[in-house]
Amino acid sequence: MNRSSGWLLVCALHGVASMLLWWAGDGLVQTLIWRADTWHAQPWTLFTSAWVHLNTPQLIVNQIALGLLAAFAWVVRPSWPCTLAWLLAWPLTQISLLWWPHIGYAVGLSGPLHAGSMILAVQLMLQRIAVPKAGRWGAMLALGVLTKLALEQGWRNPVVWDSSNAISVVRAAHLSGAVWGVVLALLLGWIATRQWARHHATTNRESDGSFGNSSPL
Repeated sequence: MNRSSGWLLVCALHGVASMLLWWAGDGLVQTLIWRADTWHAQPWTLFTSAWVHLNTPQLIVNQIALGLLAAFAWVVRPSWPCTLAWLLAWPLTQISLLWWPHIGYAVGLSGPLHAGSMILAVQLMLQRIAVPKAGRWGAMLALGVLTKLALEQGWRNPVVWDSSNAISVVRAAHLSGAVWGVVLALLLGWIATRQWARHHATTNRESDGSFGNSSPL
């Protein structure tokens, strides 16, 4: 896979949009929040809700995490297909929250960030990103995310109250983002394997044909 700056552009989009909405008026922000009962009338919120943050600590934590993910991507340089997988995981992470009926709304970048981390981790473990010791880096990243998910137990505690920051944390978004990251990364690897196999088979047929049509000496 060829290296691409697409992933870094998505990181920049998330960072800049989050900061702009932080300073935007409340009226605008309210129209950009994903809500379980009205999202079908406002489908853009599947994307824009990730840029909305309810307080300063939430914004700072997500911006730091985004910066770390961007720095990691700067080193490994994921391909355009990886970026496309991340873009697909973005709304899928949000809409998957409908599995938990008591989640009325969700905001913040944490879901897409978990998805992006797992996409990079799986692609590295599959050796689809050409960097030294790719498998080791991928395994370490995956272990870190999975350990965090295991401690949070988002499947059992989808929403918890963080008293220190006075905000509800939607742990289910972390879980759904990570799951979609794994699914899309594996799908990406499967497509790449099929393309390689098809190309290899075509090359072999062309080689056999050129040999059979050669003139005898």
